[in-house]
Amino acid sequence: MKLKKDYEENIKTLDSHLRVTDSFDIVCRNFVFAQKRAKLYFIDGLVKDDAMVKVIQGMQSLTEEAIKNADSARAFADRFVSYIETDICADVSKIVTFVLSGALCILVEGYEQAIIIDARTYPARSVGEPENDKVLRGAHDGFTETLIFNTALIRRRMRNPQITMEYVNIGNNSHTDVVICYIADKVDKKLLDSTRKKLSEIKVNNLTMGQATLAEALLKKQHFNPFPKVRYTERPDAAAASINEGNVVIMVDNSPSAMIVPTGIFDFLQDSNDYYFPPLIGSYLRIIRMLIFGLTLLLTPLWLLLIQNEQMIPPWLDFIKIKDEYSIPPFAQLLIVEIIIDALKLASLNTPSALSNSLSIVGALVLGEFAVQSGWLSSEVVLYMAFVGITNFTQPSYELGYAFKLCRMMLIILVALFNFIGFAIGLCAIILLIAFNPTLSGRCYLYPLIPLNSKKLSSLLIRKKLNKSNN
Repeated sequence: MKLKKDYEENIKTLDSHLRVTDSFDIVCRNFVFAQKRAKLYFIDGLVKDDAMVKVIQGMQSLTEEAIKNADSARAFADRFVSYIETDICADVSKIVTFVLSGALCILVEGYEQAIIIDARTYPARSVGEPENDKVLRGAHDGFTETLIFNTALIRRRMRNPQITMEYVNIGNNSHTDVVICYIADKVDKKLLDSTRKKLSEIKVNNLTMGQATLAEALLKKQHFNPFPKVRYTERPDAAAASINEGNVVIMVDNSPSAMIVPTGIFDFLQDSNDYYFPPLIGSYLRIIRMLIFGLTLLLTPLWLLLIQNEQMIPPWLDFIKIKDEYSIPPFAQLLIVEIIIDALKLASLNTPSALSNSLSIVGALVLGEFAVQSGWLSSEVVLYMAFVGITNFTQPSYELGYAFKLCRMMLIILVALFNFIGFAIGLCAIILLIAFNPTLSGRCYLYPLIPLNSKKLSSLLIRKKLNKSNN
């Protein structure tokens, strides 16, 4: 539906579509300048008041002589609207979307188009360091829920004209702003085309949960594969580094993190701290992280396997045997503690911040101590599960942490049921889940191991010195 020459009809159309009489925060202002009527539409709280006042003052100072040659809304905006970001629009649905997203809309008598002024100012928090992705050295800023701030944080770090920020609008009702960020001369063109195509084909009413909803709509559904297909970061420096490597970063308005695609299992071995230390220390941290990844997945299943076959435990490993009396089988103890750890996490999330740390520590100590004393759990189970629970925080991806957790629980159940055969079946199943986990680009999840790219693989496994060839 388009605007018409009839000013009164245009006013009725916009008033109806915006439902101005039903919502108190949709503000309308009638004013007159140079014998012309005009009406201003905006959302209270999303517009800069000083910019709005200057625009109205500038228009009210015009004379009939000054505007007689402005025969279109475009000509009027170019000559008399002093604000920088202006546009014209005749499509009613687009005008409504502009107003609801925080822009100013001015209808001027005699024109078939509305003047759109982008004077938005969203409520925003400061660019403080993310809670779950901290560094000892380096920048301590982080993404916020305001999209334009996030794009500016990347632009500040990379002053390259090849950096491209493509805008996409997704959601039939929410009309959420989404930005695709990449370096034009470095990005994989097939990946970029695939990303554009899939974003354009998304048919959803609302991106209710921001990036989570977008990721579910964007990626091929695999309900039984827990390994994450997207890597998230709340750090602008990490996002900029990924863009510089030829990846694509997707940012969604109202989401304080960026999606990095494509993502493989080896990408999670990297951490921002690695690059803020010398190569030797960075490599050491990365090797420790790899070892912890393996222990997080295999420690408790291997311990259970040895406990079930005590005759195979060598004398130097006698300390791993259960010495306490217990009423519940070891495999059930492990599963119970896995669930208790998640219960404590949920309790901590829903506890006021002033009490959350104390509650988590006291709850874990009290539950662990009394569970051992009552014979529900053995002290060995509590020890190993405490190690596993703590080491889950060595990497910032919650999705990968829960993927390891589900695979670990599967291994425990298979070991309890089938002993060595169950352990072998579980390992094969995990390898297959990783190998056949699809990425957005269609590339293997095990890249650069499969297909082999030795240079890329070595740079992921060992922190190399930054130079002109690899920075």
